[in-house]
Amino acid sequence: EDAFHLFFHCSKVQPIWWETMSWLQIKGAFPLSPKQHFLQHLGVQAVGVRNNRQQCWWLALTWSIWKLRNSIVFSNANFDANKLLEEAIFLLWSWLRSFEKDFTVHFNQWSSN
Repeated sequence: EDAFHLFFHCSKVQPIWWETMSWLQIKGAFPLSPKQHFLQHLGVQAVGVRNNRQQCWWLALTWSIWKLRNSIVFSNANFDANKLLEEAIFLLWSWLRSFEKDFTVHFNQWSSN
């Protein structure tokens, strides 16, 4: 299992990336390496806070995939795409609450948008 397969190309996680790329309005071919995948998110046509959030989203989802993978391998957990997305969304929200002083949106409101 290599990093590209684990984080991006696995048949369970790839649909999640396609979905979130749609949310972020990222268009184009699916990248062929982890580096290209990250750079695709860096190149998003957004400015300021929005661009930073999109880059943080990449990190939050990648980290959540890694944690779920470890739970599956070491704790015999099951893959749950909805739970994976919820974990990544909550992680991003918690980072934004910590790092953006003007970010005061309640999680329920933010996650539903």
